[in-house]
Amino acid sequence: MGPLQPESERTVGPLLTATELQGMLVGPVPGRPVLVDVRWSLGAGSEANRAGYLQAHLPGAAFLDLETVLSDPVSPDGAGGRHPMPSADRVQTGLRAAGVRGDRPVVFYDAGTSLGAARAWWVAAYYGIEQGAVLDGGLAGWQAAGLPVQEGMPTRESAPGDVTLVPGGRELLDADGLQAHLADGGQVLDARPADRFRGENETVDPVAGHVPGALSLPALSLLTEDGTFVDAEQLVQALTGAGGHTDRVSALYCGSGVQAAHAALVLEARGVGPRPALYAGSWSDWITDPRRPVATGDR
Repeated sequence: MGPLQPESERTVGPLLTATELQGMLVGPVPGRPVLVDVRWSLGAGSEANRAGYLQAHLPGAAFLDLETVLSDPVSPDGAGGRHPMPSADRVQTGLRAAGVRGDRPVVFYDAGTSLGAARAWWVAAYYGIEQGAVLDGGLAGWQAAGLPVQEGMPTRESAPGDVTLVPGGRELLDADGLQAHLADGGQVLDARPADRFRGENETVDPVAGHVPGALSLPALSLLTEDGTFVDAEQLVQALTGAGGHTDRVSALYCGSGVQAAHAALVLEARGVGPRPALYAGSWSDWITDPRRPVATGDR
């Protein structure tokens, strides 16, 4: 993709309304953003996600599978978590297959909550794609605005993708890095639902609880009733209400790095605090080493 662009020179993103995206799709194809559908829900499976895409998607959008493109295979010992950070080669191959090019913006979206889209946006941003964005409200928001959708496989209108990825566009942490961040007085935010943070109703991972010192900021609580992200004022209220500070760098984690990317997206998009870091392995990686401490309850 070439050198990273300074933030002041970005042309899109990281959040777009349906109206904004509609305006960008007018005109010659080479000037339009590439659209990528990354619908995903925990446990649904790749085939179910693809089937949903085939039923209705934005016109011309390609499908990108979170499980096979945006995650490396799970290791036998679980290290790296349930959705290990994918290699550059894996992501580059998947993005090129979806038509992503170095000379065009890319807009990711999913069915509505933006979980899959946020994971795609963060991974792409880590690998140097600064002209990346997420459609706020996803397919549901697009349809609510009365905009058209398409069924089946789209006819490819543009040349194949040629994007070249370079890592380092965002701060990626492992477990040791998260512990160092905490030791340095950094703030750690857990983006899972609050009950899982407290160690209650854990049905996904074999160990319940959270990283000691982390604060609970559930990603899905940062959406409004219509599935769009909260504004800056509401986000500040949520962060400070959780005990966080707007002037500190946040390190985010969740169960496997999906909801954490979702929270990172809204923090960056709304300009609340410094650009956050992501512990991609998250809780499912943390618990693979029994020497790492575990806390339960509200703190």
